[in-house]
Amino acid sequence: MKVAFLGLGVMGYPMAGHLAKAGHEVTVYNRTAAKADQWVAEFGGQAAATPKDAAARQEFVFACVGNDNDLRSITLGEQGAFAGMGEGALFVDHTTASAEVARELDVIAESLGFGFMDAPVSGGQQGAENGVLTVMVGGNQANFDRAALVIESYARACMLMGEVGAGQLTKMVNQICIAGLVEALSEGLSFARAAGLDAHKVVDVISKGAAQSWQMENRYQTMLADEFEHGFAVDWMRKDLSICLAEARKNGSALPITAAVDQLYGEVQSMSGGRWDTSSLFARLEAMRKRGGK
Repeated sequence: MKVAFLGLGVMGYPMAGHLAKAGHEVTVYNRTAAKADQWVAEFGGQAAATPKDAAARQEFVFACVGNDNDLRSITLGEQGAFAGMGEGALFVDHTTASAEVARELDVIAESLGFGFMDAPVSGGQQGAENGVLTVMVGGNQANFDRAALVIESYARACMLMGEVGAGQLTKMVNQICIAGLVEALSEGLSFARAAGLDAHKVVDVISKGAAQSWQMENRYQTMLADEFEHGFAVDWMRKDLSICLAEARKNGSALPITAAVDQLYGEVQSMSGGRWDTSSLFARLEAMRKRGGK
């Protein structure tokens, strides 16, 4: 397929790489051109100077950027991707953004004669690099069927959740669940240390039972080693949780734990931990424990 990929951050860079490795003809765009040139040197294909140029004559245009405003900036306007896309093409957005912006862009895309799907991902940088992401899609069945064969280049699971916006809503559920899990794991490990237990042995046994989770299996060792320079950054998690909390205010759902964890991540940011991995909630608790709980 002829495809474009817009946004070569920690997620987009390897995702676009998997598309190239799968044999697709890939054109990339990145706000920092040097990153696009680096990608081309590693994977081949070509770099474009603008989103419009990248999207021209492509069957699929994929994007993975930071937030709603970033997404609008690469899609709309004279140099935006939508200005370059042709009739019958399909825009697939992997950004974690609001359901509102997904619906907004879908209406514009339909008026211009091409398709749109919101398709946020879960699995983090490791999942992107290994090509085993989980993709949650909002869109129609025909567009999903077209895109799924291409998305499988970097995903182990891809599911249509409903109409446009449903992918983003599903990703919100994902982030809500993760927030509570990471805080609970952090509290458990900190408690184990305070109680004089071997935390590694504790996890070894409880991970065989009902407490087991992906976070426990993949993060406890780095947490205990005070290593937080990897994975999904606190700054981005707070962005995602703000989207969840805003949507909850619209639909009337109560998210007391999510709101509390969001504030705890704010404390991690105040510790200069904005770029730390989300498991750094543990660092906050350990700092408190060492201060005597104050």
